[in-house]
Amino acid sequence: MPVVAAAVCPHPPLLVPEVASGAAPELDDLRAASLTAVESLATAAHIVVLGSAAAASTYDGAAGGSFGAYGAPGVRFGTGPAVLPLSLAIGGWLLEQTKAAHLPRTYRAIPPDTPPDVCARLGREIADGNDRIGLLVMGDGSARRSEHSPVHLHPRAEIFDTTVANALQHRNLDVLKALDPDLADELQAAGRAPWQVLAGALEGTSLSGDLTYEAAPYGVGYFVASFT
Repeated sequence: MPVVAAAVCPHPPLLVPEVASGAAPELDDLRAASLTAVESLATAAHIVVLGSAAAASTYDGAAGGSFGAYGAPGVRFGTGPAVLPLSLAIGGWLLEQTKAAHLPRTYRAIPPDTPPDVCARLGREIADGNDRIGLLVMGDGSARRSEHSPVHLHPRAEIFDTTVANALQHRNLDVLKALDPDLADELQAAGRAPWQVLAGALEGTSLSGDLTYEAAPYGVGYFVASFT
């Protein structure tokens, strides 16, 4: 059964209000857009959460996430140990706020240096199962969008992010697959590998894209998109 819905969200820890504290309202629009996108996955039978992490790993639905390292020790989910890396922890936290919370889920961590063809092949494999799959794809754009970014401004950062945004809006899978891993690494765009897994997974579907959020607060590119 092919993928029946997909959502693309960023994974800043500040999405969690308890982490953001007094700055929480600054990301209200992003938080609302992300939750709306994740709600669309409730039509699936199984959720696969994709995110970038240092090592390739697969976690079952019991895996826990915690935000103690970000100043919110009281915010956690999952019945198992808090082993999820940040990208997957934010994905799990978003799911817990929506109607998709009750669905079985699997988490897949993808190393940032995974080659594009391997990413696309993984996407095709995910879509080749028997379940109705909902994909939650976690990934930030460039972290070099302004002089106030985590890393100093890069002249190609905005062009890269605009390319990704347009590809998500228009479901241009070829553009997503063609994103340059070396450039993405230089721009510190953590979403490159997960987006290319998404591109592979959407190949056999007729789902259309809808980009509902695009901005760079704090100098990092964030996108929210739904594929339904």
